[in-house]
Amino acid sequence: MPANIPAVVFIGGGPRAAGVLERIAANRPDVFAGPLEIHVVEPYVPGSGRIWRYDQHPGLLLNSTAADITMFTDASVACDGPAVPGPGLAEWAAGVVDGSITGVPDFPRQLWDQLGSLTGTTFPTRQLQSQYLEWFFRRTAKSLGRSVTVHRTTAVDITTLPHGPHEVRLANGHILRADIVVTALGHTDSRPDAASAGWSRFAARHGGFHAAPSYTTDVDYSAIAPGQDVIVAGMGLAFVDLLVLLMEGRGGRFEETSDGGLRYLPSGREPRLWAGSRRGVPYHSKISSALRGQAPAPLKFFTASAVEALLQRHDELDFRSRLWPLIAKEAGYGYYRELLTGSPERSGMGWEEFASRYSGLDWYSTARADLVAAAVPDASLHLDLERLDRPLDGRRFAGLEEVQSAVTGYIEEDLALRDSRDHPETLALFLALLHVYMELGRVVPAERLNAGSQQTVHGWWHGFFSFVDSGPPPHRLRQMLALHRAGLLQFLGPGLEVTADEATGMFRAGSPQSGATITASAFIEARLPSTSVTRSLNPVLASLHRNGLGTEQQLLTADGIHSTGKLLVSSRHQLVDAGGTPQATLFGIGPGTSGWGAGAFARPGTNAAPFRENDALARAILTVARGLATKPPATMSPEPAAVGKN
Repeated sequence: MPANIPAVVFIGGGPRAAGVLERIAANRPDVFAGPLEIHVVEPYVPGSGRIWRYDQHPGLLLNSTAADITMFTDASVACDGPAVPGPGLAEWAAGVVDGSITGVPDFPRQLWDQLGSLTGTTFPTRQLQSQYLEWFFRRTAKSLGRSVTVHRTTAVDITTLPHGPHEVRLANGHILRADIVVTALGHTDSRPDAASAGWSRFAARHGGFHAAPSYTTDVDYSAIAPGQDVIVAGMGLAFVDLLVLLMEGRGGRFEETSDGGLRYLPSGREPRLWAGSRRGVPYHSKISSALRGQAPAPLKFFTASAVEALLQRHDELDFRSRLWPLIAKEAGYGYYRELLTGSPERSGMGWEEFASRYSGLDWYSTARADLVAAAVPDASLHLDLERLDRPLDGRRFAGLEEVQSAVTGYIEEDLALRDSRDHPETLALFLALLHVYMELGRVVPAERLNAGSQQTVHGWWHGFFSFVDSGPPPHRLRQMLALHRAGLLQFLGPGLEVTADEATGMFRAGSPQSGATITASAFIEARLPSTSVTRSLNPVLASLHRNGLGTEQQLLTADGIHSTGKLLVSSRHQLVDAGGTPQATLFGIGPGTSGWGAGAFARPGTNAAPFRENDALARAILTVARGLATKPPATMSPEPAAVGKN
């Protein structure tokens, strides 16, 4: 019998799929060098996909600098496959400019201008990032030879045939035979939850405006009138994008003032935004300082051996009581190492003495607090992670004026700490938390966490890390202050509560910590839609659920069964079917799965979690393909598979 050529179908062709493809190419000589048939189904441009596509407002930026972005699995990545070095975004841009990197399109003038001015510290536009991602995909596809076929359409259904392979039905009518399917769907849309759906119906009844959680750049805000009051729930990265679209996107502009400040010059078409959230403040600014003290070292407390010791003593681990104290201690160790070795004038104790005593103390012990007080006389420099997470907790405000003062003061202080050469300890904290975030999925088996802790990891821990480490460029916070001074952005405070008043047809919003409220006919939920397989608007996720090939992750907690909304995958990224069985030839990866997940691209030299996951998944796919290649060809579906670029 002739050898079977395994067919692998990727549903989704964004940066995460491109990363797995690169790892397939790198691992083929070691795992399976035989012929493969690879199909990538992606309605947008492969590489950038929907989220990172070029067709976005040119003012939208990444929240990482160019030096912190790479798609290449470098030598720092602890994986079984070989490292394949390549240019990060900054090196790629320089190579395009000097001609050493080829295979790029004829860019429009504004992108050439960005390429020419880009440095490692630049926060690049998403349009420029799209071109790097698309170049990476083309480069990877070329390395796989003629194996890769791209289908510029949407997958709408997956079924498993009686004789084993799968069929993937496409929106253009074609059907692909697939021995192996990889869902790499990225961020997807879901039908609004009950609360958001109710608000949309309320707005429709009363002639108002409501935007449910969505991707900011995909929402039509044209119904919002100039000068209209708009309540905004959420002050994270989606809120930053919203400011770009509703302010500069409507013709306004910022200008530097003679004293180095920033002024906003309105066009007159902007609405007035009233913003609040659970914390009541925007995400922390990205950091512009450089370390002055000892270089960061490997993790000392949150280590594989420390976690293994916990696993030996406990059947299940509780994140808050067992893991978080180690994480907090690790964060503090990095923070105080930089403070004491990089700014000795601020210290009352040498680092060696501090480190020796600190190592034996629990983070939440009085002895640790006393040690910090002796080593760092300035109490304002003491690291309080709870206060960092909820900076306005416990404060009462006499009214909206006090709220404005508190939030603007918070933003100004955050900029002084994080966008200044004077406080490199904030960078040390950033790096320590990043290292822990990347290590968590490697050293902690998800199945050994109790159900409540799995919720905590996907909820609070991810939110805390994003708040501290994944905030906007510092100039975005300066722009918020300028918009506030221009009267176009007001703050509602923490613990935001929004209600709908049928009698007036208006939304009402306020903070219980101030008691003050405002009313408006427009309400925007400035956050991403929550992941949900059962409410998904993605036809493939709906198909997986309908056909029993995939299911939502369910957690049994003390409060009952809780669904995370995520597509359940095994530790090997295999889809788990409705009966609870991992499937050998169906895989899922990305933010919508129950895997740890850590983005699609990362900082170079950080042993980045997504690159480790990509390598492990690629080797799993190739191992399955190697086994399939030795079997007789499966009976083909009567409808031919698609070929070429559709």
